[in-house]
Amino acid sequence: MGKPVIYGPAYSTYVRSVRLVLEEKGVDYDLHHVDIFSGEIKHPEHVARHPWGKVPAFEHEGFQLYETEAIMRYCDAAFDGPGLQPTDAKGQARMTQLINIVDGYSYPPIVGAIVIQRLVMPKLGEQTDEEAVAEAVEPARTAVSALDQLVEGEYAVGGALSLADCHMLPVIDYFSATPEGEQMLANASKLSAWFEGFRQRDSVKKTAPEL
Repeated sequence: MGKPVIYGPAYSTYVRSVRLVLEEKGVDYDLHHVDIFSGEIKHPEHVARHPWGKVPAFEHEGFQLYETEAIMRYCDAAFDGPGLQPTDAKGQARMTQLINIVDGYSYPPIVGAIVIQRLVMPKLGEQTDEEAVAEAVEPARTAVSALDQLVEGEYAVGGALSLADCHMLPVIDYFSATPEGEQMLANASKLSAWFEGFRQRDSVKKTAPEL
């Protein structure tokens, strides 16, 4: 079976989610860097892979796919290794709910505002937009509270590693490196315990990004 290819930068949370799934499955893969900040994601070559110029895009033996959740589910179904989806209806629903909370409610304020302003803009030589950070704090707090309520323990769902863990980790990892994230996670005991445990896994260490 040929190696899958992920198109996108290692620093992308969504790229990292797919990489975590493949690492946990024990699947060898190629990571083809497509840069966000240089505008490379809008080049025709990449738009042919993803019509909205987003990352990741994915290819496996001629099968092309985009959208992170679809890619994660494909990787779990297509490759040998431990299953990363609950087998019961409630577990499957909770896993999907957590993935959707990350995409719809967590990523925009946490990564799109706070992480970008606190971690990325200074590295680009730009000033932090404190107003943007301030506006994102309450939505981020709501997202953290929701995740804290739903995480079940060592693993997010059902007592075993799932796609939900792989999807949550990259966002929470970046957030923990900001003052706002540090403070909110300190007040979210279940989410913090989950994060501290999961971040020790080899897959997390192997995919750790450099901004």
